[in-house]
Amino acid sequence: MAMLPDPRTPDLRRRRFRQIPIRMLVPNVITLLAICAGLTAIRLSIEGRNELALAAIVFAAILDGIDGRVARMIKGQSRFGAELDSLADFVNFGVAPALILYFWQLHDLKNVGWIAAMIFAISGGLRLARFNATMDDPNKPPFAANYFTGVPAPLGALCVLLPMYLVFIGAPQLPAPITAVFTLSIAFLMVSRLPVFSGKMIGGKIAPDMVLPVVVLVVLFIAVLISYPWQLLTGGSLLYLLSLPIGWMSYRAHERRAREAAAASEPGHASPTASDFNVPVDPVEADRPPRLN
Repeated sequence: MAMLPDPRTPDLRRRRFRQIPIRMLVPNVITLLAICAGLTAIRLSIEGRNELALAAIVFAAILDGIDGRVARMIKGQSRFGAELDSLADFVNFGVAPALILYFWQLHDLKNVGWIAAMIFAISGGLRLARFNATMDDPNKPPFAANYFTGVPAPLGALCVLLPMYLVFIGAPQLPAPITAVFTLSIAFLMVSRLPVFSGKMIGGKIAPDMVLPVVVLVVLFIAVLISYPWQLLTGGSLLYLLSLPIGWMSYRAHERRAREAAAASEPGHASPTASDFNVPVDPVEADRPPRLN
């Protein structure tokens, strides 16, 4: 009887590696580029080149928004890619912004500033861990797919850098204690249970007659981002923070409608019974099984 080859032999391992589709590597390469951008942002911040450091964070956020869509487009999703994406988000939107703020101003508060930076980084990691743990929760209501729980890590990273944007557009620099309080506030929003618009309500498909307008808007956005980056990031961060109460009210409205629909669909609310009109029930009928009444 012929012996089967050991699957641990080098030849079979190389054969299995060759069978990995190239399309599964493309999203992972984009994610690795995002990690490189986040690590480079930390280095640039240490060297005092804060504008380039913030540009690297914005570039990492753009890559983070691209890799998942590219994976779905070319059907290159994988468990490895999902874990790598979470690692990249923790580095780029948890550790990097915290260190940038610390090297920029929070170091003036010494240990207090370092604690604020650490809390933000840890909050980013907790936010990502909770997202991964509840992503496949079967108990979620259908409308909950349009909302995140807490501010997403990329948007939290872009918003927490708002004090730096203000300085770059010519506004006076905020005192270090206010920057620390703002950093802790964004960290709290990331780990909170606040319902936040996810952006999925926009939809993933574009009507044919809207393709050209969408392309023009994207080009316009990129042009404004390149020409007026700090003004755009400042306005975008403020608008996003102001929209958080709207997302909370929208979620509560959906939740209330879902409760009302569930209450209306209960058997006891389907039609009035004799007891609702205080009509006496015949004892003989009362003794019968419910299925016969």
